[in-house]
Amino acid sequence: MHKQFKKNLIRTAVLAALCGAGLAQAATIVIQSRDLPGVGFNDATPVAPVGGNPGTTLGEQRMFVYRYVADVWEKALDSNVTITVNAGWEALSCTASSATLGSAGAWNIWHDFAGSQPGTWYPQALANKLAGVNLSEGMEDDGTGYAGVDIKTQFNINLGKSDCLAGSPFYLGIDGNFGTGVNFVETLLHELGHGLGFSVLSVQTSTGFRINAAGTAYVANGGLPSIWERFMYDNTVGKTWLDMSSAERRASAINPLGLAWIGANVLAGADMLAATPVLKVATSAPGQSGQYPYGTASFGPAVSSGLNLGALATVPADPVNGAGCLTFSAADAAAVAGKVAVIDRGTCGFAVKAKNAQNAGATGVIIANNAAGAAPGLGGADPTVVIPTVSVSQADGVKLRAAIAASVPYGTRGKPGVATSSLSSDPSRRAGADALGRPLLYTPNPLVGGSSVSHWDVSATPNLLMEPNISPDLGLILVAPKDLTKPLLKDLGW
Repeated sequence: MHKQFKKNLIRTAVLAALCGAGLAQAATIVIQSRDLPGVGFNDATPVAPVGGNPGTTLGEQRMFVYRYVADVWEKALDSNVTITVNAGWEALSCTASSATLGSAGAWNIWHDFAGSQPGTWYPQALANKLAGVNLSEGMEDDGTGYAGVDIKTQFNINLGKSDCLAGSPFYLGIDGNFGTGVNFVETLLHELGHGLGFSVLSVQTSTGFRINAAGTAYVANGGLPSIWERFMYDNTVGKTWLDMSSAERRASAINPLGLAWIGANVLAGADMLAATPVLKVATSAPGQSGQYPYGTASFGPAVSSGLNLGALATVPADPVNGAGCLTFSAADAAAVAGKVAVIDRGTCGFAVKAKNAQNAGATGVIIANNAAGAAPGLGGADPTVVIPTVSVSQADGVKLRAAIAASVPYGTRGKPGVATSSLSSDPSRRAGADALGRPLLYTPNPLVGGSSVSHWDVSATPNLLMEPNISPDLGLILVAPKDLTKPLLKDLGW
């Protein structure tokens, strides 16, 4: 399953320098529904209680999860100003094999208020906390019904239908037993993290432009930075985004594995990142053995260091249908039978490729990225996939195919040589961090609108809540050694 996040168009409010600071306390989050009668939270369709969720209608169960996740965030934050979340269930983009699950973002942003860094944009919930007052108090409604809210969220009401990630609806239990469904607890926990400030916020990543001080437009020069930018350090140019031109920010947003977070709270917990998992390739062909970082899949059996995958085989490219997206031809099936199929990403879902390879007799699948960047996380769901599936970067996919081809002359009489594969780890590198151990942000090339820069990189191990894909092994703990979400928010000022 591909998870796509959308960054909302940020509506800016009249800016004010307001004073007031109360004693810090656990936060209070209020949820406002904008759903019409019979829709979303108001859906009266009878359902049985599930996984600790006592609701007896679909709408009740949806609101129960919202409140459950809001309670988690309340305990994690300190603010004496109520955080208002406006929520709705709407039809978002879908296909049978992929879907936009939902999105969330700060609806209002502020600069130059009491307690802020000068000339710096902040999301409203954080701005209110620092100012000690609700900066949008008394704001006139703009016709949307949520003019003064802190966070606006929306989730896909059609998820799980035949034309919208078929068979994988939101799972509304709170026990983590989501099976082939999408864990709504983790999805909502992630999205509220964006609304609270886990986002580059006021930069248009496709251009590097910032929002101007009036809050009316993205501009090439003279815009104000967001608080996020002072902690983003590009290892290629040796600068933070705070010190970059628009052109440099644009380039940095598509600098794979090159953009690190340097905030002190995150760095204090970065030791939680594990040794980099690697795919080891062995062959008699000179110079073709090696090890490559890999990503894991949300479907199929769990994989770990020490697993022997076996000999590799290349699945030819298919520029029309996408490699591995259709039933394998007789020739391709013969090539992958009893071997690990190396398949390019693209066109169809990851689980579709794995299932077609499995049906052709493959014992495993390696999906090579089709764009520069780290090995992607492989989302999707298919309980009938029983062979291990991992991913590698685009560049490493090229190397694997070269090793396969180069190995052929190094076999025995009548038997071509092969490159074999297994899973291990490299203790000299932390998964998802740069050479100095600083966690990396997600900067694939080409840009992924709404996802690039505003997430941790997919190479992080263990999986982190604020990666662009929701992983099956997440929980409700937001601090190290389990996660780095709250440390990053603390760097911002929470």
